[in-house]
Amino acid sequence: MTSRSKEKVASVFHRLFRSGDKEKEGGSSQGGGSPGRRLMRHHAVTPAEMNPPEAAGASKVASFFKKKQPPPPQNASSDNGVTELGIPKSVRTRRLMKELHDIQKSQTKDSPFTVELINDNLYDWHVRLYSIDSESELAGDMREYGISHINLQLSFPENFPFVPPFMRVVSPRIEKGFVMEGGAICMELLTPRGWASAYTVEAIVMQFAASIVKGQGRISKKAKSTNKEFNRRSAEESFRSLVKTHDKYGWVTPPLADG
Repeated sequence: MTSRSKEKVASVFHRLFRSGDKEKEGGSSQGGGSPGRRLMRHHAVTPAEMNPPEAAGASKVASFFKKKQPPPPQNASSDNGVTELGIPKSVRTRRLMKELHDIQKSQTKDSPFTVELINDNLYDWHVRLYSIDSESELAGDMREYGISHINLQLSFPENFPFVPPFMRVVSPRIEKGFVMEGGAICMELLTPRGWASAYTVEAIVMQFAASIVKGQGRISKKAKSTNKEFNRRSAEESFRSLVKTHDKYGWVTPPLADG
C-alpha cells in the first residue's frame, strides 16, 4: 500500500469515529449511535446462537424422555379418579374390601349379624341382624311372628369413609325404636355431624341393635296395605328431614318412656 493510500484510509477512519462522537455528544434518542454500534444492533446475538450444538442436542434428548409417558392400564378400576371433594375414589373401595373380608372371615353360625353384597355391588350391602336383646319386647315379637332376624340395607356414598353410609330397615316393619318412615333410622352416628371415619360397619350395626331396643321398638301389627310407603325413597326423604331438624335444634336423647 502506497503512502497516499494509507492517508486516505486514515482519513476515512478519522471521519467515521468523529461522526460517532458527535452523535454521542448530541444525545441522539432515535436509535443512532456510531456505525459500529449500529452494526451490533443489526446483528444481535440470539440465545440459540449462544448455545453450543452439544447443549441443544442434550435439550432435545431430555425433552424426549420427559414427554414419554407409560400408557394407562387397560383394566383400570371404574372407581379411579377423585370425588367432588377431592377424595380419591379408591379409598372407598379399599376400605370396604377390607371390612367385607374381615367380617366374612369371622362369621360363624353364632355371629350377631351377617353381610352379603346386593347384586355383587361392593357399595350396597345386605345385613341380617340376629342379635337382639332376648329380654326385650322386640325379641318377644320376633319369636311370636317367627322372625329370626332384621334385614338392613347399607349404601356407601363416593366420599365414604369421610361421610356416613345410608342405612335403613328393610323388614320387618318396626314401630318406634328410632325407626322412621320407609325404615329410616334416627341415629346421630349416621349423620354428618355424628359420623367419624374410624367407625366400622360392625360398630354401626351393633349400635343400631342397642338403639332399637332402647327406643322400645316393636314389630308393626298394622296391615301392609297402610297408606304410608315403606321403601328407600320414603326413607331417604324422612332421613333428610331428620338431619335438618337436628342440625337446627341439636341432638337430645328423649326419655325412654317417650320412645
